[in-house]
Amino acid sequence: MEPLTWTGSLAVLNPVFLILCAVFAVSVVAQIVTSFFAVDAAVNSGALSVSPGPADYAGQAVKWSFAALIVLILIYLVGGIVLPGEPAKGIIGTLSSRFLPVWIALITTFAVSITFKRKLGLYGKLFDSVIGMIGFAIVMFWVFTGIFGAMDMIVTHDPLSQISGMKNKVPGTPVSSDDAYAYYLLGGDNLARDVFSRMVKGAWEVIKIAPFATLFAFMVGITLGLPAAYYGGKLDTLLTFLANLILAFPVILLFYLLVTPEIVETGIPKYMAAVLFIFPIIFTVILVNSRFFIQPSKNYTYLAITLVIGLWLYLGIAWNADPFGIIDFPPNLLVVFVSVVFVNSPTVFRIVRGLALDIKTRDYVAAGQTRGEGAWYIMLWEILPNARGPLIVDFCLRIGYTTILLGTLGFFGLGLSPESPDWGSTINDGRKLLAIYAHPALAPALALMSLVLGLNLLADGLREESLRD
Repeated sequence: MEPLTWTGSLAVLNPVFLILCAVFAVSVVAQIVTSFFAVDAAVNSGALSVSPGPADYAGQAVKWSFAALIVLILIYLVGGIVLPGEPAKGIIGTLSSRFLPVWIALITTFAVSITFKRKLGLYGKLFDSVIGMIGFAIVMFWVFTGIFGAMDMIVTHDPLSQISGMKNKVPGTPVSSDDAYAYYLLGGDNLARDVFSRMVKGAWEVIKIAPFATLFAFMVGITLGLPAAYYGGKLDTLLTFLANLILAFPVILLFYLLVTPEIVETGIPKYMAAVLFIFPIIFTVILVNSRFFIQPSKNYTYLAITLVIGLWLYLGIAWNADPFGIIDFPPNLLVVFVSVVFVNSPTVFRIVRGLALDIKTRDYVAAGQTRGEGAWYIMLWEILPNARGPLIVDFCLRIGYTTILLGTLGFFGLGLSPESPDWGSTINDGRKLLAIYAHPALAPALALMSLVLGLNLLADGLREESLRD
């Protein structure tokens, strides 16, 4: 079989694509240059010009050339799904076909969300922001990729399998084995493994660690930050000192110390997990009890459900001792999880404490105290909801930071197992021959970059809408 080209039968559009790229680049440069002259002219004249100038025309050129590029990219993607056979689809079209479950899930999510956006609170308002929608689309693309990739609906090969003769092969190379998918769509790495399948599986490694580790860190930070700000005094001084003590260590050095084999063998990460992972249970129990304290029947029922589920998860995650055998938390994954929670918790604590110090002076907090509400009710149901905007934005940004940290750990060969397809490990494997074969490191690097970019854009969109709220 012949190797796949990038665009297959749609190669006739390639000159148009290159021309549009050139026009877009020139327009961006022209807009930047002409904007300086426009400002100088306005300052010298003492008034803003009403008639459009060169900067305005350059801005229009940027807008329309970018829109044309998006349309052309959509033609490549849709054409890849419609055209029959991999040679006609090309590499881009075949990749688009492999991601078909992701496209369907994205379209469904956006259609339902936009239809009912006025009933979905802050999440629904996100769809009034173009930046927020773009960020949300990028993030959900990788979320769905991780989920469907874990179900083997996207990958073409086992990410750990090696096929003879496929070492460092370029994208689109036909596979010599007859019992496997016909092509390595994004080429092979230095161990003859499929780069595309490892990239997709790597998305699941990120999705199953970064959001949940960040959520645990937020529960620790909120549980400690609210009483520190509300009560103040010696409690605030002690907790702030401990948080500053942890933050005094460089993040990478702290990660390195926590995940080194010598430290792991001492059992310190497991004991840290036993302490840190009890905070989500404490947080949830206090949240339920403070809300339903005056309704004993509901309170006891919800507390019982919370404790049963919470202790089951606690045993499975912290001690790998799930009595039902459902939760399997490998030791190396636990070490990475604990490291992320431990490093992020002090920063979350300081953010929550700062917000709570301001909000506790508001009139509605004083009104709650006058009504005789309990301290935890005021903290969790009066102060915390009014701090949700900045916290939601920081949560999205912190997932991005965590993703970068996971990639850094994998790049240094720490934490997850060496054969793990996580993006950091894959980049590290590919960098060894980067000057000769760039594709093994380029695919996971672009995936990591796009996910972090999506999280930042999503945070910007949420910040815009939370300020309007």
